[in-house]
Amino acid sequence: MDRLTTLIEKFHLSVQPAPEGEANLIAICNGDGLPREVRFFTRGVSDWADLDRLMFAARVDWAGPSNPLMAALPDRIDYDLADKGDTQTLVQLMYAEAKGGRCGAQSVLSRLGEALMVRLLRDQMREGRTEVGLLAGLADSRLSRAIVAMHDHPGKLWSNADLAEIAGLSLSRFSELFSELVGETPMGYLRRWRLILAHQDVRKGDRIDAVARRYAYASPESFTRAFRKTYGVAPSSYRAA
Repeated sequence: MDRLTTLIEKFHLSVQPAPEGEANLIAICNGDGLPREVRFFTRGVSDWADLDRLMFAARVDWAGPSNPLMAALPDRIDYDLADKGDTQTLVQLMYAEAKGGRCGAQSVLSRLGEALMVRLLRDQMREGRTEVGLLAGLADSRLSRAIVAMHDHPGKLWSNADLAEIAGLSLSRFSELFSELVGETPMGYLRRWRLILAHQDVRKGDRIDAVARRYAYASPESFTRAFRKTYGVAPSSYRAA
């Protein structure tokens, strides 16, 4: 079960080199010049001032607050690399590309930066350093099975009982734990996930009736009501604009 791939596919992850004052992802070295820490600022830019220990600076764009995973992250993540030799090597590669100025360096940095972000998020889930929200749910081995099922099959007519069975929990315990860790009910999260995907599809120009069917709405009218309530505009008007 892959907890991150669908989110990466649905929300384009971009990591590009950036000046220090515009960067929200930085790597810091220790006194020996070896990678010590990565910092990711989810709702602002880096405040690091010691340029002698700054290995590289980048700008991460991952669909901002429309991405439920980004919305669930704390304002700042400190990723300690002390015992993570493979990630230290990754950061050293990024440093070499950033300083080398060679042909194609920006593309290489972008791909390596995506790999670094995945490692950072894995660490957050593995260590349990998460606030209430989607990442906390994905960090739980039981809830993550149900969340991934919703992510991968948003158009299925899910029930709480179906999702509780996937999680291997009783219905009452599943509902309680989901609300406690994710901060909303399973059906509330499913509705929000469907609308996020529907918003993307309408923006691409898909037909309203097709989008309504795709995400299990009873009719285009019920989809329109839900879309307008969340986004303040009818999907047909948004699509035309």
